Amino acid sequence: MAEALRRRVWTARLSWTALALSVGAVAAALIAALGTREGAWHFSDGFLILRWAFYAAVAGGLLAIAAWLMARRAAGSLAAVNLAALIIALLFAGYVASLAIAARSVPPIHDVTTNLESVPRFFRLALREDNFDVVPAQGDPRLMRMAPVERWRMLHARAYGDLRTAEVPWNVEETVRRAEALARDRGWEIASADPRGVVEATDTSTFFGFKDDVVIRVTPNPAGGSFVDMRSVSRVGVSDLGVNADRIRNFLEDLRQG
Repeated sequence: MAEALRRRVWTARLSWTALALSVGAVAAALIAALGTREGAWHFSDGFLILRWAFYAAVAGGLLAIAAWLMARRAAGSLAAVNLAALIIALLFAGYVASLAIAARSVPPIHDVTTNLESVPRFFRLALREDNFDVVPAQGDPRLMRMAPVERWRMLHARAYGDLRTAEVPWNVEETVRRAEALARDRGWEIASADPRGVVEATDTSTFFGFKDDVVIRVTPNPAGGSFVDMRSVSRVGVSDLGVNADRIRNFLEDLRQG
């Protein structure tokens, strides 16, 4: 009887500790994001908190499994605590792990465009001063011998060869109008919309509040309609986790569909 009671006490402690770690991990991640968004700390500190939150979630999940193995016949409420801890831990850790996988699957760049030969320029929004200061060579001897801008072009071409100038059936002014409306529908902050062929806007991420600047360049197509090029640049960080490329793909696809 005493042994069973002792096991039950330890199981309860493990279960509630597991739940506290899992819930605490999510809370820490939210605090990390909010603090970064509000400027309370540097985004790198926010990512550090997120990393430790991931470790806490993994620990919570493992403790929940251990508690379940220690007392498979625990009362329903205790079993529910273990299940809740495990589900929260799996969902959160899985999400953070997906970010890490995304970071490894894309090049460490944060400036993406549809046109490497004639990159769209920003006129109203200022391009970050350190835009090409850090372009990792990833241990590639060929890249190491290149200037940062050329290294960026090479990495970009390898990863985002599918991003190309879009063709639409409308004239420049109508295309600008549609592009501006689409950007507003996405919640982007419009910096300028020149009917002669340029739209500039800023997209802010939901949680961390990262700001990415976008320029849309529209030029007349001699065969009719217009050509549309885009550029999306993250204001901070080295890698954008593929966000800028996805933004361009999705925007141009929706623009083509009218």
